[in-house]
Amino acid sequence: MTRTELDAAGITDRSLRRSYEHCRALNARHGRTFFLATRLLAPDQRPGVHALYGFARRADDILDDLDPQIGTAERASRLDSLAEEFTVGDTGGDPVLAAVLHTADRYRIPDDLFASFLASMRMDLSVTDYPDRVALNRYIYGSAEVIGLQLLPILGTTSSEQDAAPYAAALGKAFQLTNFLRDIDEDLARNRIYLPADEMAVHGVDRELLVWCSRHGRADIRVRRALAAQHEITRQIYDFARGGIERLAPRSRPCVATALLLYSEILDRIEDVGFEVFGYRATVGARRRVRVGAEGMLRAWWARQVVGPERPWSSARRPRHPGF
Repeated sequence: MTRTELDAAGITDRSLRRSYEHCRALNARHGRTFFLATRLLAPDQRPGVHALYGFARRADDILDDLDPQIGTAERASRLDSLAEEFTVGDTGGDPVLAAVLHTADRYRIPDDLFASFLASMRMDLSVTDYPDRVALNRYIYGSAEVIGLQLLPILGTTSSEQDAAPYAAALGKAFQLTNFLRDIDEDLARNRIYLPADEMAVHGVDRELLVWCSRHGRADIRVRRALAAQHEITRQIYDFARGGIERLAPRSRPCVATALLLYSEILDRIEDVGFEVFGYRATVGARRRVRVGAEGMLRAWWARQVVGPERPWSSARRPRHPGF
C-alpha cells in the first residue's frame, strides 16, 4: 500500500520514497489512533501526513529519551540542531527531515509553524508547571495547534484556509488537552504537570497532592473535582472544533471526523472511571477502534467516488530548499 500512496502523490525519487516509508513506519508503530485516521485519507494525502508525524516524533524522542546520561544541555543542543537543519534545508541523511522538508515545500506550509512547534518543545526542557491557562495555552499553541494548521493544506478546504484555521487549531488543542488528562501519571514521572495551577488550586489541588495521588495510585476527591472541571473545558473545545469539519474538503472529512470521535471517547473513558487516572490509562478498545474505523473507511471511499481525485498543490509551485 505504501507504493500506491507514493505513486498517487507523485513521489518518484527513490531516496525520497524511502524517507516517506520511514515516516509511515514511525506513524504505524507509535500513533495507533492517528495512523488509523490517516488510513481514511486519499492515498496521495497520506505521505505528507506521515512526514509531519515523523517530524513531531523526532522532536518528542529528543525530549523523552530515557537515557540518564543525556542531560538537558544535550537535549537542547539536539533540538537546536534539528531546527537549524530544517531552516537551512540540510537533511544530513535524516529520512524524517528529507520527507518533512519535501512536504513543507510541496504544500507551502509556513516555516513559522515549525518554529513555533520547536519553541514549545524547548519549553519542556525547563518548564515543569504552568501557573495559569494563558501560560498553558502558549505551550499548547506550539505543541498542538500548529499541528492542525500544518495539516490544513494537505486536507484541503472548501473556502480559504484562514476560515478553517481556528477549527483546525482547536482540534489540535482538544487532542492535546485529552492527552494531558489521560497522562497525568506518566507526565508526573517526568516531573511535568500540564494543568493550569490556579484553576486546580480552586479545588484545593497542588503539585504535592498530585504527587501523593501518583504515589498511592488513586485520585483524591479534590483531584477528581478539579479534573472534572478540566474535562468540561476540553469537551467544549471539541464541540467548537467539530464545526470545522464541514469546512474541509469532502474527501478529508471522514478522517477528521473519525479522529475527533475516537479521541473524544478517551474523555468518555476518563469520565467513566470517575477521573481515576493514576495507575490507569484511558483507552478506546481495539474492537471499538476497528468498528469506527471501518465506518469511516466506507464514508471516505464514498466521498472519493463522488468528488473524484483532488490535488491540493499546484504544479507551478517551486521548492524553497535545494534538492527537492
